Amino acid sequence: MNKEKPLILISNDDGVTAKGIHELVKILAGLGEIVVMAPDGPRSGASAAITSEIPVRYSKVKEEVNLTVYKCSGTPVDCVKLALFELLPRCPDLVIGGINHGDNSAVNVHYSGTMGVVIEGCLKGVPAIGFSLCDHDADADFAPMLPYVRKITEEVLAHGLPKGTCLNVNAPKASVLHGTRVCRQTDASWGSEWCRGQHPKGGEYFWLTGKFTNNEPDAEESDRWALEHDYVAITPIQIDMTAYGLMDELKTWNLNV
Repeated sequence: MNKEKPLILISNDDGVTAKGIHELVKILAGLGEIVVMAPDGPRSGASAAITSEIPVRYSKVKEEVNLTVYKCSGTPVDCVKLALFELLPRCPDLVIGGINHGDNSAVNVHYSGTMGVVIEGCLKGVPAIGFSLCDHDADADFAPMLPYVRKITEEVLAHGLPKGTCLNVNAPKASVLHGTRVCRQTDASWGSEWCRGQHPKGGEYFWLTGKFTNNEPDAEESDRWALEHDYVAITPIQIDMTAYGLMDELKTWNLNV
């Protein structure tokens, strides 16, 4: 591998054959040496899950100039961990998750395997970006967002990111985008999350579904507002989850026994 070029590690949660990851690789061509280590099948909703009870395996899918692609039997986070441990000759300059088929804004960031990739990179001290399109279609049209993917990646390679932070970038399903907006995470929630059914062989089963509720639809500084108005939403995420504002109050409670 050419150490003079940026080394970019890419993974996702839709699997190594997903259109989104192939579009990502194509638009980033020329920015550096790209290594893809992605799950061998869909792992959507994997979040930060790791595989601890069975072995994990990987194999090479293809190798070209400045591009090597591997598939892995584990989770998205397994992919990052294994690539860092086994494949890369040095710490990468950037970890990227995506492009995800589906929205990872608001509360969805907590469930996303794509953002699991990004947060794992961040935990390892590597600048990291997650890219998602608000379209679950297997043949989704990524073209409108691709120039933004390239530009945001170039800027992070040029400037880096503060330690303990990463970027969650979401694009709306729209033919024309109005630009980018730097946003905060929307206050939202999921409800009615299970569909109950009767199995033909007897007994009930439950299929995960859900109703998304935006608790602040008029908040113009939020990522959901940006997406609903055809902007690319860029949300900085931090891995330190400490609620600093609550610390002083907790110290006044009678917590000792």
